[in-house]
Order: sequence, then structure tokens, then C-alpha cells
Amino acid sequence: MSSRITRAFALAAAALVTATALSACSDDNSADSTGEAATLRLGYFPNITHAPALVGVKNGLFTQALGTTKLEAKTFNAGPAAIEALFSGAIDATYIGPNPAINGWAKSKGTALKIIAGATSGGAALVVRQGINSAADLKGKKIATPQLGNTQDVALRYWLKSQGLNADHQGGGDVSILPQDNATAVQAFAQGAIDGAWVPEPNVAKMVTDSKGKVLVDEKTLWPGGQFVTTHLIVSQKFLDKYPTTVKKLLQGHIAAVNFLNADKAAAEKATNDQLAALTGKPLKEPVLQSAFANLTFTVDPIAPSLYGSAKHAKEVGLLQPVDLKGIYDLGPLNELLTASGKSAVSGDAA
Repeated sequence: MSSRITRAFALAAAALVTATALSACSDDNSADSTGEAATLRLGYFPNITHAPALVGVKNGLFTQALGTTKLEAKTFNAGPAAIEALFSGAIDATYIGPNPAINGWAKSKGTALKIIAGATSGGAALVVRQGINSAADLKGKKIATPQLGNTQDVALRYWLKSQGLNADHQGGGDVSILPQDNATAVQAFAQGAIDGAWVPEPNVAKMVTDSKGKVLVDEKTLWPGGQFVTTHLIVSQKFLDKYPTTVKKLLQGHIAAVNFLNADKAAAEKATNDQLAALTGKPLKEPVLQSAFANLTFTVDPIAPSLYGSAKHAKEVGLLQPVDLKGIYDLGPLNELLTASGKSAVSGDAA
């Protein structure tokens, strides 16, 4: 074989190796010619407080808004797991509660995520057994929260402190706070193993409807105007920087889902419950579903003052180091869509 032919084979082989290497190292979520992501991986929880995500997936509202971008929806059972998935690049965006978002922001020193919209307000309460009528009656009692340092846990600890009661992080103090997932807490309350729980919907409705509990503190009474963020939508900063058009389309789907929830109550309840049944294998009972829905407000407003308030409360009960939340919101894309449709812009300010 001539040296010329040998050299040609060598060059072709080198080109093939280089192309293969480049292909192997390329980003799986590559952009098309318009700069949009090929796939959007969206996280959410099988929980009624994530109803915008539930109906957005169920009714194809995200898929319709995303167009050629493929939607991959993934469910999580707790905020920390969703944050870790966002950190690792397993998902690009997720519906999540305020305290996990704050913790993720703090852990990444403000580099990992942005809050881009609100989703749900309200729907959390301290439910207790009959005979407990005041904060003083809680002394020596056992009260559950979903997880140490989670949104409801912080709310309970801060409220107890305001009532002159203490609860340490190990379950001791005037009131024993026990970390239990919501399903366990609901069952423990029904069996009489705990005296109450600070939980989100639909667990409030379950404990009242099925176990004759009563609401001692409705959390909305503790916030100005009765509004506080329960769930909002966050996105990876890297994904937002790389695919802003895709993020804007996600927001279009999100707005459509919130509008659907607020336009037709019966249809909204059915779509939400159908998706919950598909994910968990068991729909909510009709009285529980209706009671839970009545206690929730679906809104794209992130209700920013309550996020800053939650962070302040977490610091005051020793569950969060001082953190600067400046820059945690990026509401520009949402406000562009809102103003274009004749609606008022929302704010990420602390007050």
C-alpha cells in the first residue's frame, strides 16, 4: 500500500475517533437551531398542593406549550430529593416548597436555582385531637411535622416559640415534635399515637374528616392577607441561562394550568384527583378532595414576602444559618407573559 493511501486511512481514522469523542461528550439535552432544549425534565410531587403540575401533566398543557421540546415528568416525595436531583442535573425544573428552595439556594451559595413563579398558597394547618383548645394545652403533647427543617416544621416551631413554648431538635422540650412523613402522621393521629400534626393539604382534610380532628391553627391566619407560599416553580440556573425560550414556554404551560384550576372548580378537582390516582393508585375521597381544594389558592404570584418570612423564622428557631436571598427570584419571563396578556406583573420583593 502506498504511503499516500496509508496517510489517507490514518486521517480518516483520526477524524472518526474525534467525531465519536465529540459525540460522546456532547450535552444530551442539546439545543435545536432555535436555541430551545430538546427535552425538559420537570419534577413535581403527587400532592394536591402541586395541583398546577398535576393538571399541567394530566391535561397536556405543558406538552402543548413546549411544542417540539419533549416533556419528561418525574415525581418526588420530598423537597430535599428534588433539590438533589436539580443539583445533579437529573431534572431541569421542579415544583417545590419554600424551605427546600431556600436551603438549596443557601447550599449552592446562590448559584443553583431561580424561583420563576408561584403555584399554590395556603393549605397548611395544625390539626389536634378534641380537648386541645389552646397553645397551653399542647404542653407535654406529641405533635408531628413532615421533616425536621421542612416548611411545616419551621412554621410549628416558630408558632410555639411565639406562644412561649419550646421544642428542641431531638423531640424534647415543652412540646415533643416528631418528624413523620404525612401518611405516617395521618395514620398515627387516627390511632391516637400522636396528639396532632402541622401538615399540608390534603392531610389537614383527612385528619379532620376521617379522624374527627380539629384545626387549632390555620397557617393563613398568621400571614398578611392570609397568603403564604406553599408551592412554587424553580428552575436550574444553568438551564435558564442556556434555554430561556424553553423556560418561557414552560411558564406558558404553568399559567394555563393555574388558569384551568381557577376557571372550573369541578373539572379542576376531577383532573387533579385523576392524576393523583394514576400516580398513587388511590384517589382522594370526595369530601377530602373538596375540603382540601377549598383551603388552597392557585396563583402564579410567588408571594415573596412569605418566603423571606419563612427564612427569618427558620433562622430564629435554629434551623437555618444567615443567608442572603437577594437574586433568588427571576420573574422577568413570567412578567413578560403576564403583561402581554393584560395582567399585572408580580414582585419578588421582601415587602
